[in-house]
Amino acid sequence: MRERGPPDDRDPETLLEFGVVNLDKPPGPSAHQVAAWVRDAADVARAAHAGTLDPKVTGCLPILTGTATRAAQVFDESRKGYVSELELHAPAPNDLAETLAEFEGPLYQKPPRKSAVARRLRVREIFSLEALEVEDRRALIDVECESGTYVRKLCHDLGLALGTGANMGDLRRTKTGTFDDASLVTLHDLVDGLAFWREDGDADLLREVVQPAERALEHLPGLTVAPSAAREIAEGAPVYPPGILETDLGAADEGDLVASYTPDGAAVCLGHLVGDPAADSGVVVELERVLV
Repeated sequence: MRERGPPDDRDPETLLEFGVVNLDKPPGPSAHQVAAWVRDAADVARAAHAGTLDPKVTGCLPILTGTATRAAQVFDESRKGYVSELELHAPAPNDLAETLAEFEGPLYQKPPRKSAVARRLRVREIFSLEALEVEDRRALIDVECESGTYVRKLCHDLGLALGTGANMGDLRRTKTGTFDDASLVTLHDLVDGLAFWREDGDADLLREVVQPAERALEHLPGLTVAPSAAREIAEGAPVYPPGILETDLGAADEGDLVASYTPDGAAVCLGHLVGDPAADSGVVVELERVLV
């Protein structure tokens, strides 16, 4: 097993091989294209983005690099935040705020015709929805929603409920799970950080741009395992009670996704909680992805 060491003490090569970039996606390229650019610039075998954004959409697009792509599933159920321009087909009615509030909660949606998934009716949760600014036929709305929500369809349905008709204008993602627009970096930042390191040996900017991939796992319940147990997990063994040193499971239920770490904070694996860490025997975590 190759040990990465503490997340904050890694050399640039190790950081790039198991890193995450909280990228501010520019308008124009697809999320897949942007991930490919990051892969090529960082000179790693793989890169994976945390949720598709249409070419015109900008904003928060965390990208995992190298072997960290094995952990991409942690973004599958993450909450998303957006700021969208709601283009009304008539002046905004006085009951705009009340109508927006009615859309909070479970919402039936059928994906639009141009989508990457089957057009089946499904339920998505709108956690919060409010108007930040309103001007004549335009409203700037802030949305926090379940992963997989189509904001374009939400804007269309809002127009029907308001009786004015509406469509989505500009859209920007402000949040993906625990990543938000307070710490975004650009592709230019990444290229500059790589250049300073490769040409001058100065890795300070690179360390600001590329974070240890453990940052993407912070929201998960966790376990700390002994180094000997980590070596067995790296070979495909599940997590057993004798190898567990510490738990931080919170309110995790059976079947929930959890992360396991070495005592110095390095991620070892993702898995599903299936047993009691305090038991004398049995499997505690069934492996989903080995991260070393």
